[in-house]
Amino acid sequence: MNVRRYPLINAETLKKYQDDVAWVIIDCRFDLMDNSKGKELYEQGHIPGARYADLNNDLAGNPGPMDGRHPLPDISSFSQTLSKLGVSNVTNVVVYDDVGGAIAARLWWMLRWARHESVYILDGGIQAWERKGYLLEKGHVAFEHASFFISSVRNEWVIETEGICDALKEGAVLLDARSEERFLGRSEPIDPVAGHIPGAINLPFTLAIDSLGKLKKAEDLRKIITNYFVDTKEVIGMCGSGVTACHLALTAKLAGFGDIKVYIGSWSQWILSKNSGA
Repeated sequence: MNVRRYPLINAETLKKYQDDVAWVIIDCRFDLMDNSKGKELYEQGHIPGARYADLNNDLAGNPGPMDGRHPLPDISSFSQTLSKLGVSNVTNVVVYDDVGGAIAARLWWMLRWARHESVYILDGGIQAWERKGYLLEKGHVAFEHASFFISSVRNEWVIETEGICDALKEGAVLLDARSEERFLGRSEPIDPVAGHIPGAINLPFTLAIDSLGKLKKAEDLRKIITNYFVDTKEVIGMCGSGVTACHLALTAKLAGFGDIKVYIGSWSQWILSKNSGA
């Protein structure tokens, strides 16, 4: 397996690299309804050597009054976070969670946004590791900080609120990764307004995940999303706050469609801009 050219890594392969100093494992578990739960689960048991990255504090900047819930951090802050996690520019990184990569995909995408390609998602998450009978460890992990320098980011992967309407007018496809219930406005447990952006198409990220929490095979993913990529100029992923939108980017990548744009602000920013009259 050439892990350098494929976004996913399985538990058996990760086990081989577990003690290799050139590899860093990062636990990204997080619960949007209980922000402290991910860290608690990490302390109760994680893959040996794994560090913990918090979605709110490590994988997002501080939201401004017109930002979505999880804006991208500035380059300096993200560099410092990666250094704190022991990630250097030449480190191989494996990220995982317990929800089919829904949270881990955010860090996978952010590292590649910062032009660090050696990053992989543990297929099946921590459950796949445990199903193999591999041990977990408790508590915190002691590790050395590293130096990570971001020279530039891939701004072309990101679209802002003001560009969404124009993109839709020009024929772009806007895929919303949220559940059908949230997309249709039947339920909204997080944001103050329910519904979706006019013209968006619902493609729940969960359609890409099998019953074991693994990503489906490439040919199955292509069947799921092919219709959205036919004769279009641009495909954009969104969700509630730019997290599972990154999972759509992962799905597109696995299906062979390359890198799509991501609307990081997503629904949580859209409703702010529209309510303000912008």
